[in-house]
Amino acid sequence: MSAASVRTRPDRCPGVTRPWPADDGALVRLRLIGGRISPTRLRALSRVAVTHGDGDLHLTGRANLQLRALPSYDDDGSGLVALAPEVVAAIVATGLLPAPSHDLVRNVVVSPQTGLAGGRADLRPVADGLDALLCADPALAALPGRFLFVLDDGRGDVAGRGCDLGLVALDARTAQLRVGSGWGDVVPLEEAPSRLVALARDFLAARGTEADAAWHVTELPDPLVAPAPPDERALVRSPPPAYGAVAGGWHHEAVNGVLTAGDVEALAERAGDVLVVTPWRGVLVPEVAR
Repeated sequence: MSAASVRTRPDRCPGVTRPWPADDGALVRLRLIGGRISPTRLRALSRVAVTHGDGDLHLTGRANLQLRALPSYDDDGSGLVALAPEVVAAIVATGLLPAPSHDLVRNVVVSPQTGLAGGRADLRPVADGLDALLCADPALAALPGRFLFVLDDGRGDVAGRGCDLGLVALDARTAQLRVGSGWGDVVPLEEAPSRLVALARDFLAARGTEADAAWHVTELPDPLVAPAPPDERALVRSPPPAYGAVAGGWHHEAVNGVLTAGDVEALAERAGDVLVVTPWRGVLVPEVAR
């Protein structure tokens, strides 16, 4: 792998612990593993936006949520801001900041319909296991905020996304690892979280700690692993689900990538115990037995 670009500074990806000083106030990003969020927490976050921000939730292409126009302060004139303490407390109270030390690195995109309809495997346990291992290792808090894991359940909806590490399910029990722009080993799904975390540690060791350290696996001067040929089952691609009725539920289009307080209430009323923010700035409402 040759370096795709030369870095001269650490990344500045925003989070609760590192807000971005936008023109309208501080911007923060809440990481959702695979886009999943309970209606209760979505409502709570919407109340934070109404009380402290611009009133809306903003969806990202990584299936996360952002708050804008939050009050902040800059004590030392460095241009680096911190959220007002009452805003931090309100966000923490939603339960959407489970590991503040790893706030910036919980970047895990997953096929949104996994475990609901279609796909070769239910990757929700894999995603949860990966998140738990990431947050349990203090060293992994040093991953760049742009470092991305992508888990495709074999339907191919997110398999075409660039990633640092990830996998494509080959069947209900196995997957092939993705490593940068190449491929790694075929592994049992139950081993996938630990294998991905081990590769993330290898990346940290290879990138170093200087200001020009790589943000991505493809920027390393040497391959992270010996390249492996792709299993033919891993070479899958499919378009994103349409908005409207889809297998397993309803895909709500967030107009301009925004959920108003009214949108949030309507989605929460319709949902069961979970909603799934999608990488296409929508929200999947799983089917609920009525």
